[in-house]
Amino acid sequence: MNVVSDSLKSGSALADDYINHFSQVEDLYGDDFRMEESWNRRAEWLDESEGTRIDRVALVACLRQYNNEHNDHKEVHKSLELLEQTGTLAVVGGQQSGLFTGSLLVVYKALTIIMAAKEAQEKLQRPVVPVFWIAGEDHDWDEVNHTYVMTPELKVARVKMDAAPGPRNSVSHIKVTSEKWKQSLDQLAALLPDSVNKPEILQLLHQAAEESGNLSDAFAKLLGRLFGELGLILLDSADPALRQLEIPVFERMIKQNDELGPTYQASAARITGHGYPLQADVTVDGANLFYIYEGNRLLLQKQNGSFTDRKGIVNFTKEELLSELTNHPDRFSNNVLTRPLMQESLFPVLCTVLGQGEISYWAITKDAFPVLGLKMPILLPRMSFTLVHGTLRKYMEHFGLSFQDVQHRFDDARQSWLNAQADFDIDPRFEETRNAFEKLYEPLIRELGTIQHGLIPLGEKNKDKILEQISYLERKTKQALEKQHEAALRQWEQIYVSLFPMGKPQERVYNIFYYINRYGFSWINDILGSCTRYTAEHQIIEM
Repeated sequence: MNVVSDSLKSGSALADDYINHFSQVEDLYGDDFRMEESWNRRAEWLDESEGTRIDRVALVACLRQYNNEHNDHKEVHKSLELLEQTGTLAVVGGQQSGLFTGSLLVVYKALTIIMAAKEAQEKLQRPVVPVFWIAGEDHDWDEVNHTYVMTPELKVARVKMDAAPGPRNSVSHIKVTSEKWKQSLDQLAALLPDSVNKPEILQLLHQAAEESGNLSDAFAKLLGRLFGELGLILLDSADPALRQLEIPVFERMIKQNDELGPTYQASAARITGHGYPLQADVTVDGANLFYIYEGNRLLLQKQNGSFTDRKGIVNFTKEELLSELTNHPDRFSNNVLTRPLMQESLFPVLCTVLGQGEISYWAITKDAFPVLGLKMPILLPRMSFTLVHGTLRKYMEHFGLSFQDVQHRFDDARQSWLNAQADFDIDPRFEETRNAFEKLYEPLIRELGTIQHGLIPLGEKNKDKILEQISYLERKTKQALEKQHEAALRQWEQIYVSLFPMGKPQERVYNIFYYINRYGFSWINDILGSCTRYTAEHQIIEM
């Protein structure tokens, strides 16, 4: 396995500047993750603010119960024992629960959390544990109910969970029947090529499905299988036991909601003032909290001193909402702007691992932290990878393609190669023919007009038809050339579908079990062994 750094096109200008040009955006964030003093300063602040967070012992008791059920590994229990001790810090990152773990970026985020915790522990000479925050309270079912694999025919195939969610509830509260699990598992089994690893994969997935009543539980069990031996602690943000611990934090968010709102608006204005688009909605009347009513997760907003939803289904005074929190904490959850505050209130977060979209919207939260006596943690960009197997690398070398060529100019490179296979240069020759024809034909049309003016439009129409026929012949010539080089063009297609399926980076589309089916479960540890240090640069892994 060889690892080479290369650049990957960014989906966010703000995140790109955060990673590569921090001085341009430092007023939007906290400390620079690249600076060693940032880590020391953050650790010192966490020691000083120990008493502002939820009690460690109570938190670990809750996490131990959850991990015993879904992530029962010796190294996880060691991590929990360390977290229980004052002075232990945490590297935290998370993702929505996806079908069969979703896309590769979920796995890469977990790898980054683990690697960053290990490095920070060495750097600071104190315990640092990895924590993965499963965003089970999110309610966008359509974002998490599918995943993708590549077929032998070089098609990007979608595996989908068709379970009807009913009310707009949190993913962790949407029940998935055994029939729906079977349908999705059968889809995946049919799409994965036969291999020595396939039986073990299917056995693992069937077991996770049988032991899980929802997508989040299965997601946790699979993450536990992949990373439990590396000490990765898991939590589900929709866990009722965790919600009970969070009551004091929600209480502060409600009581100080009028102070929090203006901080988000001011940060949003500062971001747009820099010329960046906002990655999350910021409204003047937003309460940035959800309330679950009859299975529907309703986003609260403030109107005339009350808390209500957009449709007016629920309506509470501040006092009534606080009473609801006391009696029914399970009915409350965070949105993207208050979740960072909740995470900071629960854990001694040394740094949080984020994707580029998350880095962008976290900028909105910077000034909200101090309202609750908190401080924005170090934001660590998730590590990013593209897997290139040996055959694919040979194809790229044969055609003289770099990763950047595939990323930025693939269609042009493919067409240039194809044109070069002909005995003459197709595009220039046909263009030359068109120009020559028009040069001869235009004077003729003008001369026809001297005989009868009505012949001019007839001549123009005739000219267009001849040009259409020339273009038709050009297309047929290219099709014949493609047919002649069909095998080579299939190699071109394999390169692109492997690296940029659906025009997106590989890590944002394909499922990990597609690669485990090919390389075995050990390749995750192989990546950790090959990437000895954390880096924010995109890395090409040659398998």
